[in-house]
Amino acid sequence: MHTMWKGSISFGLVNIPVRMFSATEDKDVRFKNLHKECHTPIKYKKMCPTCNKEVGYDEIVKGYEYEPGKYVIIEDKDIESIEPDKNKAVEILDFVNLNEIDPIYFDKSYYLSPQETGEKAYNILRKAMRDTKKIAIAKITIRSKQTLAAVRVYNGLIVLETIHYPDEVRSVEQVPNIPEKIDTNKNELKMATELINNLTASFKPDKYKDDYREALKELINKKIEGKEIKVAPKGKEKNVIDLMEALKASIDETKPKKKKKTNKKKTKKDTAS
Repeated sequence: MHTMWKGSISFGLVNIPVRMFSATEDKDVRFKNLHKECHTPIKYKKMCPTCNKEVGYDEIVKGYEYEPGKYVIIEDKDIESIEPDKNKAVEILDFVNLNEIDPIYFDKSYYLSPQETGEKAYNILRKAMRDTKKIAIAKITIRSKQTLAAVRVYNGLIVLETIHYPDEVRSVEQVPNIPEKIDTNKNELKMATELINNLTASFKPDKYKDDYREALKELINKKIEGKEIKVAPKGKEKNVIDLMEALKASIDETKPKKKKKTNKKKTKKDTAS
């Protein structure tokens, strides 16, 4: 696993040297754009539409559009003068309960492992967080970007998860057509609750898979092998029915199947015995 960051966890006056690894990976199947005639990958050039010429990297500057068509130029030295402290530390600010953070704030996950001299302090922090059932809110700078993070224990490992700042989460008031006060049908609500209870199960991530990605990989393998690709027939369109009927049908489908009782007819011998 590739080390993407080295630094330390700053825990009061304690510094725990750690390495950081990406905890997740993108499994999306990616395609390249090819020239239809010769199947050569297409190259994209940086063109200036005003000068009508290709622009080299040394001719490009950063600009912030503060009004449509109007830019202020920001040079590298301007950014360097205000960059956050690059002390390579995960600075713990507070300890909180995990259930106080809504999942909408979480962004990316990273594994943290101790460096050679940090095993003891790493273990102390891990055990203390596990015993108190607390997680840490920290501040970290990754690739010149300062971000908030949640530090917690996961499967015996300390995990850092970057979290969004409050102003990065859009207000729900911006979402249109959200129903406010609508009379609720008690029977429909009761049935919806029953349906949720029928579908409730323990979370087992291994039982979920990306069906589209699997089908896409199978299609690609068949193409490579030169096999004929058959298009699956379309499923029957479902008739639109009212909410009550939909709930009833859903409940029937999700109810545990009852085993049929086999009633054997008594024979004369059974009666006699």
